[in-house]
Parts: sequence; C-alpha cells; structure tokens
Amino acid sequence: MRTLVDIGDPEVKALDRLAQREKMSRAALIRKAIDDFLARNNADSEAEAFGLWGDRKIDGLAYQENMRGEW
Repeated sequence: MRTLVDIGDPEVKALDRLAQREKMSRAALIRKAIDDFLARNNADSEAEAFGLWGDRKIDGLAYQENMRGEW
C-alpha cells in the first residue's frame, strides 16, 4: 500500500544520509523504522499486561464470582 506522508526537508536529508550509510533506499529505511516502531509498541503493551494478577492474594475466579455477585 502506498501512503502519502509530509516530511520536513531536514528529516528527508537526514533519512537520505542514513539510507546512503546503510545502503538502503529511503523507502526501505522508512518501512524498517515503521516495523521497529510497531514491534516496540506492541511488545510494550503485552509486557505491561503480563503478570498483572500475579501479586494478588485472591484467586482470579473467586474474584470474578465475587464481583458478579454484586450485580
């Protein structure tokens, strides 16, 4: 999919220097940056949620039944 994005001249020049140094096209460099950004943000979300219940003293099912009992 093609997407139109406005990028300032200083950023384009910096991307071009980096792309030349990495021997990649500008488009490939931007795709890699997006992939890295998405992977980092997805991993953070999963890591933040992992083990949240572990420190609680009550069983998760017992807690759920108790909460539903209040309805």
